Amino acid sequence: MQALCESNRNQMANNATPGSRRRRRRGKSRTQRDAAIVASERQYYKGNRLKQLRAFSYVVKFGTVARAADALFLSPPSVSLQLSALERELGARLLERTRPRLALTREGQVLYDLVRPLVEGIENLDQQFRTLRGGLDAGEVNIAAGASTIQYLLPPLVRAYRERHPDVRLQLANVTGKDGLALLRSDQVDFAFGSMLDVPHDLSYEPVHWFDPMLILPLDHPLAAKSEIVLQDLSPYGLILPPQRLTTYRLVDLVFQQRKVPYRVAIEVGGWEVIKEYVAMGLGISIVTGICIKPEDQQRLAVRNMRRYFPQRSYGVVARKGKYLSAQARAFVDLIKPGLFARRDYYETGHSER
Repeated sequence: MQALCESNRNQMANNATPGSRRRRRRGKSRTQRDAAIVASERQYYKGNRLKQLRAFSYVVKFGTVARAADALFLSPPSVSLQLSALERELGARLLERTRPRLALTREGQVLYDLVRPLVEGIENLDQQFRTLRGGLDAGEVNIAAGASTIQYLLPPLVRAYRERHPDVRLQLANVTGKDGLALLRSDQVDFAFGSMLDVPHDLSYEPVHWFDPMLILPLDHPLAAKSEIVLQDLSPYGLILPPQRLTTYRLVDLVFQQRKVPYRVAIEVGGWEVIKEYVAMGLGISIVTGICIKPEDQQRLAVRNMRRYFPQRSYGVVARKGKYLSAQARAFVDLIKPGLFARRDYYETGHSER
């Protein structure tokens, strides 16, 4: 009986048409090809960890897959595949698919803090290599700073830097604090130099200089004859202050409001030198940061320290956490103060004035 069954199976196999045999072979090979393609794609994305990390970093930076794809010169599906492969291999969800922007999960934030300096270091490898190969004989440094910093703090630093590195181009962006941070976050400047009150979590701030708040008066002003001036003494006189959008105005307003002392603004104008000139002309009094007080100002202005009521202001270097500083930018930072950010951990919060 068994022999008969075996004989029937052999006969059926022999009677099968060539077309049916080809279909079976074709079906089998198509399945094998599909499996090979899937395995190949999986191996491709798994084997390109740097591409995955770049895609992840760019998506976090630009907020959407489409914008990241444009920056990477890839298609959005390719970037999505890179992200999916990275999440699958790490066994963690890195991004929340919310609208309008993708949001980092807790695990994603941990990875991003690790990845960002690595990706930026790789992307700046050519520039770093050329710098080390040829020295600091080329390139450029872009710095964001406010008018006060550019006028009072940067001149000697710029002179020293130009003497040491005459072929490096310096570009100083004269911007307010908010605009400077926007340039910093978009990588349009290497670092910012100025004053900060609150330090966002994604930035590091190293204060270098501290200045007291100073009351300035015309030499013949009634308050100039007083040995001690209290905040209430200022109420009858009009103040000359910087524009409301600037930190100094808001800080002065805050102190008067907290102490419930009335005050009035006579003139609102930008620039410490302009304010000092108007005060010397007898157009009002002002509270300025000590950064702008020079020895020759004592000949035309009465100056009183107001640290009893107003906080000190610090000026320092602001850098984005994980930011790769070129050798040219590092050389300028070292002129400000050697070793800034050298030991700073990227997860550590920055200093805050409050």
